[in-house]
Amino acid sequence: MSVVLNEEFIYEILSVVEEIPEGKVASYGQIAKLIGMDNHARLVGKVLSMAQYYGDYPCHRIVNHDGKLAPHFYAQKNLLLEEQVLFKDDNHVDMKKCRWDC
Repeated sequence: MSVVLNEEFIYEILSVVEEIPEGKVASYGQIAKLIGMDNHARLVGKVLSMAQYYGDYPCHRIVNHDGKLAPHFYAQKNLLLEEQVLFKDDNHVDMKKCRWDC
């Protein structure tokens, strides 16, 4: 199945991201699953890399399935620390304690 990256799809992803509460994180795959596109975690990442063109969304709350921070998003760790998100090490969020249960 081919997925078309259109405005509706982009806003569907961003509307889920907008719901993540402060102090919690979600994975790219979790977002993909929530919008019914289970196998499109990378597409979620692509959309989030362009999110600033669509408004102000808490994209810093999205990490990979292991809790690893996004590469080249240098402010992400500080933004998460400001929200009291716990880390296992320098580059990994503690997913057991901080995963968003939606």
